[in-house]
Amino acid sequence: MLQACLNGTRTRKDHPAVPCTPSEIAADAAKAIRAGAAELHIHVRNEREDESLEAEDVARTLSAVRERLPGVPVGISTAWPILPDSAARMNRLRSWQVLPDYISVNIHEPDAEWIVMAAQARGIGVEAGLRSEADAERFAAMPGRDECLRVLIEIEVPDPGRESAAVRRIRGILKRAGCRLPILLHGAEVTMWPMYIEALLHGFDSRIGFEDGSMLLSGVTARDNEELIRTAKLIEQRF
Repeated sequence: MLQACLNGTRTRKDHPAVPCTPSEIAADAAKAIRAGAAELHIHVRNEREDESLEAEDVARTLSAVRERLPGVPVGISTAWPILPDSAARMNRLRSWQVLPDYISVNIHEPDAEWIVMAAQARGIGVEAGLRSEADAERFAAMPGRDECLRVLIEIEVPDPGRESAAVRRIRGILKRAGCRLPILLHGAEVTMWPMYIEALLHGFDSRIGFEDGSMLLSGVTARDNEELIRTAKLIEQRF
């Protein structure tokens, strides 16, 4: 499964094609799905184009995407920097009237367990984001672990080879804990394409898009998310 991560924390200053408004996100999502992505990961923005977890912003963005792409799974970020207050984040999640199919929760964040349980209580799927062995150990002991949708392993430090040592160590912790959830492996910037290729080699899900990087394998900046997804699908054909 290839997920398109359309914007992340990026702004138009990073790349003019970063989608920010609901209509831009919906149009970009439609192009990414046509190019071969199967799911979407979005950072919701408010009318000032700042990241948001407010119910009206979540509803506006999800409704715009689903109008264009009915039936396509859509996930949103709940990253701590969007709203660095545990009680406020919990209240926002509980206030949503239009629900995403899943949310991404970074397990290194202080209130990760509570956000996971709150989402699951509302029937929202959870992608558990792991960046380190410590994250893996914490997740392995977490209530509701096995009810999560999948594990996201993000590797930001280059480690050449067929399988990076960091991925191997994180997977080892999960296996010893009896965790058999699907894995989505992805990188960021210089590791985006190496981790995508590693995911193909090992049969993991992956993601590509402006959140993780804007460079093509050639080192040229991509025009948009569609070009990144099309490049990923061309690489996939070689495996």
